[in-house]
Amino acid sequence: MMNLYFYWSFILFVFGLLFVFLGVFYMFYSYSCFFDWEVITFNTSSFSMSIYFDWMSLLFMGGVFIISSMVVLYSFSYMFYDTYSVRFLFIVLLFVMSMMFLIISPNLVSILLGWDGLGLVSYCLVIYYQNIKSYNAGMLTILSNRIGDVSILISVSWLFNMGSWSYIYYLSYIDDFVSYWLLNLVVLASFTKSAQIPFSSWLPAAMAAPTPVSALVHSSTLVTAGVYLLIRFSFLMTNMYLDLFLFISCMTMFMSGLSANFEYDLKKIIALSTLSQLGLMMSILFLGYPVVSFFHMLTHAFFKALMFLCAGLMIHCMNDSQDIRFMGMLTNCIPFTCSCFCISNLSLCGFPFLSGFYSKDLVLDLLSYNYYNLYLYVIFYISVGLTVCYSLRLIYFCFCVSSGLMVGLSYLEDPFIMMSLIYLSFMSVISGSVLNWLIFSSLNFYYSMFFLKLLPLIFICLGGWLGFSLSLLSSSDTLFGISYNYLVEFLSLMWFMPYFSTYMIYDKSLIYSKFSYNLMDNSWGEYLISSSLLKMFSYYSSNYLLSYMNNVKIYMISFIILFIFLLLL
Repeated sequence: MMNLYFYWSFILFVFGLLFVFLGVFYMFYSYSCFFDWEVITFNTSSFSMSIYFDWMSLLFMGGVFIISSMVVLYSFSYMFYDTYSVRFLFIVLLFVMSMMFLIISPNLVSILLGWDGLGLVSYCLVIYYQNIKSYNAGMLTILSNRIGDVSILISVSWLFNMGSWSYIYYLSYIDDFVSYWLLNLVVLASFTKSAQIPFSSWLPAAMAAPTPVSALVHSSTLVTAGVYLLIRFSFLMTNMYLDLFLFISCMTMFMSGLSANFEYDLKKIIALSTLSQLGLMMSILFLGYPVVSFFHMLTHAFFKALMFLCAGLMIHCMNDSQDIRFMGMLTNCIPFTCSCFCISNLSLCGFPFLSGFYSKDLVLDLLSYNYYNLYLYVIFYISVGLTVCYSLRLIYFCFCVSSGLMVGLSYLEDPFIMMSLIYLSFMSVISGSVLNWLIFSSLNFYYSMFFLKLLPLIFICLGGWLGFSLSLLSSSDTLFGISYNYLVEFLSLMWFMPYFSTYMIYDKSLIYSKFSYNLMDNSWGEYLISSSLLKMFSYYSSNYLLSYMNNVKIYMISFIILFIFLLLL
């Protein structure tokens, strides 16, 4: 088992470095490759597999492979005592392969292959710890993602009207009617996979999976697949009305930031922070900057994967308890992991010269530079402040105070875990500046007022103060005259969105199905549709059997009746 984990970790890491270097080469020379492999041709129909390599797909694939290699290395130690650890490894590798299909495909059918593969393999990973909570979370995950799969299927048939499934052929001359419907279908698919409102409830529920899966799935693969698909289809957005989509993504960012401040499950807080960053990526994409969104997606992948890996070790240390109220003084047990966790948290907040700073600062500059409405402007800055708020609250609960309700176990930071954490910490520090130099080769300066330049810093300070204040609140306090208990329930449950996604849908449909069952299956439907043919055949067969068993008598009687009838005539 040990050799298998090391082997695949090494293979993924080497391929990741190779793809990164190829991506830099392609970017430097403005180079791209399109491969079309014709599998079979029958008469005039041909079945072909297309692969498209450019700097964007190669850099993203390199980032996914590098993060996957670190996650596999970490999983060797994390899943060491699990009975089915080899099965776990191969499911994770299937996940990476599905993501690779999605990244390199210019063809919507092969994109659907990777897209469906991500959904099915993520279901297998979410239900890995086979209990009722995992089964419910897996069912919510896969049913939410099926909506996106259906919209991709419809867009496949819609593009086929143009003559081919490969969208890359029609970048310049798709007409407005086709592009309008195609954009709506692709946005619906991306919203389900990237968990935007109203499909947000599956992302925190998917935290039932093992922590290495969360590090891989919710940092660089599954949830960013929707953003990547929209970046690929960004040519459709040039002359479209995108205000509704921009509003939804901003609301997702704001809602998840609020929910994370009132959540006590460690992995769910990090999942909600991922949801907030996905809203940021989507909103900057709908503002018209797909390359900036791609830049933030890459930098976010490294520090979010690091944050999940550190959280997994912290959960192990607390005897598999995920409640942050039981944590505290973890620096005494796992000092190196706590240091890496702080690096990832600061990078998430946009601390200067860490990787998150370069992308977030650029996003806020672009927002200030564009003349957009005040509402979205305020929501953006409040969401940035809320990011600092829940990050500081998390650090306060985990490292500063101890409730004394649970004792931290002396968990050993073994070399495999240390190696993966060191490399991801290194990438969390330098990836932002390196990618900034690579992707934006010409320097762009955005001149604005001094107050606008100070505004992100003001909101960061306000968010830090609010996070510290929220950490000191207890369940018996009231906030602005509202009971804190109700406020916690409303905000931590993402404005009751999980209830809308589950009970509101299947509760009423269950009543309707019971009514239709009683009306149709047990009543008129059973009598007229199901039983009528059977009863008719039964009636005819019984008459035929009667005539067959008594044929001489029947012939004699019929002959006598006919003879008497003729005599009477």
